[in-house]
Amino acid sequence: MLLILCQATLADWSLGRMAAVVSVMIALNFKEDAVDRQTDGSEADRQGADSGGIRFRPDDVLQLECPFTETTVTEVSRFYVSVRWPWLEVDSHAKNIRWNGQRALPTPEAHEWEIFRTEPVEAALKSRDTCRVGIPPTVVHVLAVHHFDPPLVTGMLPRPASYLEVLRQGETHDPESEDQGYALDPAGGEPIRIELLFRPYAFLEPGDEVADQDGRVWRFDAAWDWHPFDEAQPSAPAWPLALLSRNGEPTPEEAAAVTRATAVGSHADELERWTELTLARPATRQQ
Repeated sequence: MLLILCQATLADWSLGRMAAVVSVMIALNFKEDAVDRQTDGSEADRQGADSGGIRFRPDDVLQLECPFTETTVTEVSRFYVSVRWPWLEVDSHAKNIRWNGQRALPTPEAHEWEIFRTEPVEAALKSRDTCRVGIPPTVVHVLAVHHFDPPLVTGMLPRPASYLEVLRQGETHDPESEDQGYALDPAGGEPIRIELLFRPYAFLEPGDEVADQDGRVWRFDAAWDWHPFDEAQPSAPAWPLALLSRNGEPTPEEAAAVTRATAVGSHADELERWTELTLARPATRQQ
């Protein structure tokens, strides 16, 4: 996955080498995937997964945006343009990781996806140019949420306590690709505005048990990851749904909320709305 870790000159790092280092760091510090609470898009502006605001979860559809900020080009190559990173600070207490305060952004020839872009575009820049760097409005969907306890040491401050692993609009997860996702700190130093556009099955929480209109009992793990207790087909519940369990017996208010939310609509409607926004298919790891 593509991250902002670096040692020495960022342009010297290939995507493969960077991904390998970061994957090891995540594996060593990984705690658990997020278990998120229901929220709507109005609550999602610039709130981190661990900051007391929205807790993101897989399949969330987000819009990212970061104000373009002036900076200086430090190095240019065929595949990368390095700029002084205007937001993060050097972590002087990080051992064995030294960040030079720069970040390399790919040119079109690199054929890499990067959410941060420059104005003017990377291909038009040369060393010592002044430019601006930021994120234009960009729609992504969440593949996974990773938490770190203690926060991950990257050579930069602030140290991330979580990463969202996201895919761009139009891209379906390929389980054979290790470098497909883009890792983003939702509560990091960059002033990224994160808007929750859509959360499929926002009225349920992972681990909920429900009964559908046919009397079948299901466990909900993710929007496209349903487990029928009878192990029969079809593999998605028929609405309306009745909440049977949420960490034990649900409250009357919780049960009523699920009943209201599924009085109309269907699993197919949730999938259609998600697909329209992501222009992708559900991850193959799911139903």
